[in-house]
Amino acid sequence: MHRIASFRHVAPVLILVAACGGTPPAPSAAPSAPPPSAPQPVRVLMLTATAAFRHDSITTSKQVMAALASRGGAFTVAVTEDLGDITPARLAATDVLMFALTSGELALDQNQKSAIVAWITNGGGFIGVHSATDTLYDWSDYGRIVGAYFKEHPWTEPATVIVEDRSHPTTSGLGASLRLLEEFYTFRENPRPSVHVLLSLDAASVHAQGDFPLAWWQTIGRGRSYYNALGHFSETWNDPSFQSQLSAAVQWAGGRLP
Repeated sequence: MHRIASFRHVAPVLILVAACGGTPPAPSAAPSAPPPSAPQPVRVLMLTATAAFRHDSITTSKQVMAALASRGGAFTVAVTEDLGDITPARLAATDVLMFALTSGELALDQNQKSAIVAWITNGGGFIGVHSATDTLYDWSDYGRIVGAYFKEHPWTEPATVIVEDRSHPTTSGLGASLRLLEEFYTFRENPRPSVHVLLSLDAASVHAQGDFPLAWWQTIGRGRSYYNALGHFSETWNDPSFQSQLSAAVQWAGGRLP
């Protein structure tokens, strides 16, 4: 009797399901997550002020950086010759401070210098190009930021540049070496013990001996610093391999690339 009663109790449920059109509807899918937002462009403040030698290639450097910024929107660039633009407020709205072809003892006051050091230490990015190492000899903190101070340029001729480290974003697209006409720098002290060298001069290609780093990276607190000694000539700025290094340097110094 208990089995029959149980069957009669369940049967109407089965009939009801059939009458309603078969199987119950599947549960609705969970709402999909919104697509990740694209990273914001790296904001570059490019300083080209000079207090000593002024390179003819400064004009080209501005044009090239503006053109690179317009490709794909990975970064924006604001170019200035006005040292008054170096303020805590302006730095707070900047991801990368670029000293491009600067020279001499730029008239930065102590408040500006302190602001730069604090900003980089707390995560700002720095890029120095060519004569950025021929700048601010009297400010030792700047020498630490850029990595070395210019000594001389004994060779201005075609030479071979060795790509020492191709694991960095700035060099990952390069071959084992580059051949180009440049004004090649040496430095008051070899930076190699304190930085990660990316490029160096093939000394044999200029009939010399020694170790001559040309590009490197380092960290300053939570900030990143990149320097490239090339860039004396406009032809270098117009070279695709140099442009690729600069584009990647902006992304790396700005924290968008590891």
